[in-house]
Amino acid sequence: MKIVNLRFIFFLILSIVVLLGESCRNRSIMLRTPRDFKFDDFNQITSEEQYKIGLNDNVEISLSTNKGAGELENLTTNDNGIVVKQKVTVTVDFDGTVKIPILGRILLKDLSIREAELLMEEKYKLIFIDPFVVIKVVNKRVLLFPGRGGAASVLYLTNQNTSLLEALAATGGVFGKAKKIKLIRGDLKNPKVYLIDLSTIDGLKQADLTLLGNDIIYVQPIDDRVSNFTNRISSVLGLLGATLFVYSILPK
Repeated sequence: MKIVNLRFIFFLILSIVVLLGESCRNRSIMLRTPRDFKFDDFNQITSEEQYKIGLNDNVEISLSTNKGAGELENLTTNDNGIVVKQKVTVTVDFDGTVKIPILGRILLKDLSIREAELLMEEKYKLIFIDPFVVIKVVNKRVLLFPGRGGAASVLYLTNQNTSLLEALAATGGVFGKAKKIKLIRGDLKNPKVYLIDLSTIDGLKQADLTLLGNDIIYVQPIDDRVSNFTNRISSVLGLLGATLFVYSILPK
């Protein structure tokens, strides 16, 4: 009878250990990739890659005449009443257009900043003399997950040339695996995913990457399955020990 009880207890403990091992996966890890996932080639990112204006972007448009003379002055009109400098901020609507004074609706979605400036200068040539247009996306931002629960943040790119290293520094650094940093870029339906390793000094070449609006930076959290498993099995063994002690003192 005792042998049967011991076997039962042994298999009970073994079953609990197996179940705990399966349940102790690190559930805080997001954006998992399969083992055979092929990351995009980081070396294919070129310095010419430019941000494309997207839906809901807040676009600041500054217009000057006389080839931009107004950019160096505080005037808004000259003595003849001709507009010298005008600035307006508009939002890209659901159809990809913005509503601009005088011109009406202009399609800017999927244009680079330079392309949008050239387009608007061409349209303003019909109205003003030597128009000079400067465009900024003032709500350009990236999502950053540094590898620790509760530390995720939305970082607005006030500096148009913010690097990956600057973004990580601005949010307190890396709290997860520095060798497993994912940069997700482009259309989320078919994004490009790059794997970046900042665990060595060689990684500085990648850390100097200029971020684009809507980039996602994900630092993989440290895998704490071992500590989770140890804590859980300790609790279970303690409970089993107490149960066996009570069982041993019960009258037979």
